[in-house]
Amino acid sequence: MLIPSKLSRPVRLDGTVVRERLLQKLTVSGNYRLVLVTSPAGYGKTTLVSQWAAGKTNLGWYSLDEGDNQPERFADYLIAAIQQASNGGCVRSEALAQKRQYVSLSALFSQLFVELAEWKLPLWLIIDDYHLISNPAIHEAMRFFLRHQPENITLILLSRNLPQLGIANLRVREQLIELGSQQLAFTHQEAKLFFDHRLASPLETEESGRLCDDVAGWVTALQLIALSARQGATSAQHSARRLSGINASHLSDYLVEEVLDNVDLPTRHFLLKSALLRSMNDALITCVTREENGQMRLEEIERQGLFLQRMDDSGRWFSYHPLFGNFLRLRCQWELAAELPAIHRAAAESWMAQGFPGEAIHHALASGDALMLRDVLLKHAWTLFNQSELVLLEASLKALPWETLVENSRLVLLQAWLMQSQHRYSEVNNLLMRFEQACRCDIDEALHGEFNALRAQVAINDGDTEEAERLARVALDTLPTHCYYSRIVATSVHGEVMHCKGDLANSLQLMRQTEQMARCNEAWHYALWSLIQQSEILFAQGFLQAAYETQDRAFLLVKEQHLAQFPLHEFLLRIRAQLLWAWGRLDEAEQAAREGMRVLAGYQPQQQIQCLGLLVQCSLARGNLDNARSFLSRLENLLNNGSWHSDWIANADKVRIIYWQMTGDAQSAANWMRQTAKPAFANNHFLQGQWRNIARAQILLGDLNQAEVVLEELNDNARALRLMSDLNRNLLLLNQIYWQTDRKAEAQRTLIEALKLGRSTGFISHFVIEGEMMAQQLRQLIQINILSELDNHRAQRILREINKHHRHKFAHFDEGFVNRLINHPDVPELIRTSPLTQREWQVLGLIYSGYSNDQIAGELAVAATTIKTHIRNLYQKLGVTHRAAAMNQAQSLLRMMGYV
Repeated sequence: MLIPSKLSRPVRLDGTVVRERLLQKLTVSGNYRLVLVTSPAGYGKTTLVSQWAAGKTNLGWYSLDEGDNQPERFADYLIAAIQQASNGGCVRSEALAQKRQYVSLSALFSQLFVELAEWKLPLWLIIDDYHLISNPAIHEAMRFFLRHQPENITLILLSRNLPQLGIANLRVREQLIELGSQQLAFTHQEAKLFFDHRLASPLETEESGRLCDDVAGWVTALQLIALSARQGATSAQHSARRLSGINASHLSDYLVEEVLDNVDLPTRHFLLKSALLRSMNDALITCVTREENGQMRLEEIERQGLFLQRMDDSGRWFSYHPLFGNFLRLRCQWELAAELPAIHRAAAESWMAQGFPGEAIHHALASGDALMLRDVLLKHAWTLFNQSELVLLEASLKALPWETLVENSRLVLLQAWLMQSQHRYSEVNNLLMRFEQACRCDIDEALHGEFNALRAQVAINDGDTEEAERLARVALDTLPTHCYYSRIVATSVHGEVMHCKGDLANSLQLMRQTEQMARCNEAWHYALWSLIQQSEILFAQGFLQAAYETQDRAFLLVKEQHLAQFPLHEFLLRIRAQLLWAWGRLDEAEQAAREGMRVLAGYQPQQQIQCLGLLVQCSLARGNLDNARSFLSRLENLLNNGSWHSDWIANADKVRIIYWQMTGDAQSAANWMRQTAKPAFANNHFLQGQWRNIARAQILLGDLNQAEVVLEELNDNARALRLMSDLNRNLLLLNQIYWQTDRKAEAQRTLIEALKLGRSTGFISHFVIEGEMMAQQLRQLIQINILSELDNHRAQRILREINKHHRHKFAHFDEGFVNRLINHPDVPELIRTSPLTQREWQVLGLIYSGYSNDQIAGELAVAATTIKTHIRNLYQKLGVTHRAAAMNQAQSLLRMMGYV
């Protein structure tokens, strides 16, 4: 729940000096990206900007306090301020902020800018007291905001110091208005108007000018002079002399003598107590000060000029001038130390009654009342956890004695989930073990079940599938139905264990159960996770169309529940890219991978390893080795900066080995083989992938016998576990071995089986990636006409993709190659004196590649009779009489040029 006063523009008070010279500068603010108002406390920054903002529409105001250094809280209020300014035009961004469904503030701002692109009117966002921000993540996000905000938005920052936002570029581009202390200091004329409004007897112009000069135009000092003169304590001239050149420590002395010592004791105590509230209203004041009619008391303090300011148009919310408020809070600790705990307890109770548990916890912590803090946490902690108030919860739980935690098991469970959410897995088990040892009462089955569900999640995250399965089963046996969240966790973990064990049918059933439970209880992250797992299982089973449809359901959930900025969205985009790549839809696959990288833009670059691997795959399938090398360099640099899950490494190794295969880099493959670990089993599709990497490297190194043994064993496991996509991939590698060892019948058999499997998998790119060797075999299968109509259609499609993307041998006979060939010193004289035409060179290349006459005609889009004429002519020019001799001649020429 957001505090209304933090989103309300301050009210313009009667008698405030209207600063026309500065307001004139602000009238053109709509033409600038940033307005920066900086000065020490007390120069009238907020008053000036509130004057300018009076009556202006399309404006949002966000007043910061010390608690806003938490990115999630900052996001909530900033988006709410934008919503005010845009009349509710950013509903999607607001939902993302409220549900914490974004990976970083920058990612959230990206979505915000998409929505604001439809807002055509000027819009102003004012952030007051930005100097209170010290969190680097917020500074970085605001730098992103300034770089990318739409042209019609102006950001206005009020700060005591120059913010860390890298504004030099805006200054150079003249996109910045700056107002500093020199501009904000009162002029003689403004000082005269100021005193005329506040003193019963007006000062002479010369006198007010001297007072203004004495304090260098510092507005708060002039206010203190007027207050002192009104109270009759000292003369205005004496106050001015004392305030001239004053520093912080002396100011405190001045405020004690000239302000606190000149009010009656009840007012003094009211000021000290009420200042403990960062913002206040009638109910809060009544509870904290124990005075009746808090609203009337606040208005009386305001009339006395005691630095109280209204925070909204309703007049219900107030706050002290920051400089005066800080002074009062420090003084309260000195004068009312014994009463402080009770005052903070009262504040906490009042904030709780008004529905602001975050503020209540702030005061409960300050009170040192562990019992009150415990009670607030027991009632609201899980709500705050779901709102990602992790820093506040961490501080609160640390403030509780261990004995209090032991007596309140829900808080121990909360602390454990805090550790889990921050990947501090080892601490989770230690905490729960310590609790179980210290607990003096029997732990009921429900709590045991919740502990075990959490431990199961920790175990699967740590790669311990056996322990994860045991704990998940125990949890499900003991958890009552009302512990829905823990039951969802345990069911999900059990499904993931079955996935890792290769029991895909049971895994799929458990993940569907997880989805149903998660949807019923609105645990949307687990619903998305379960859909992603279902898609992966269906992919492994070879049901790619069903996997695609499951992904569609997941994308719909992302849209409906505003999960676009959540890291799981990248996982979904990544598996969509894998599927599209398998189907040969390379442009769409690349787009999905790049979208996944954008989702993770706020994370460490290493998190993009998986998507980078997919970009390498897309380049390899296109035969674009230059692009593949570029992406691969980035991928390898990231791999060298950390330790990664075995699945990530296997996927990265796959694209590296294919690249080495395409470039003939046996040395890299040999180095990799010496360093890579060989899994003990191949009983799931993750491990099948790594063993397949090993087999491909062995093929590249010429160790065909060992590769064949590996692949045969992989196929046995794949058939037993119904890993049909893995079987499809394995058969293509086995086909390579048979072809290279001249076992053409076995090569043909495995290729036909792979094409048949393609009916359910829809694989295209897995065939295409094998290049010319695959093309030659497919051309032969098509020529002898032994394929079914469906498989023949797939073979034709694969062949077209190979011809489209890969540089097969006839491409060597392009114009540049032919020119180099004719000028080669060893070229046969017959070719030099009777050169082939460019078309005849192309036909020779296709003959060498194994194309029939009809296939050559189709490739070059000419009639078959024309091809026969080209063949007759090139035979004559080469001095050969049949196809085999022409192929031998072509091979000799290619060898001479270093191509074979």
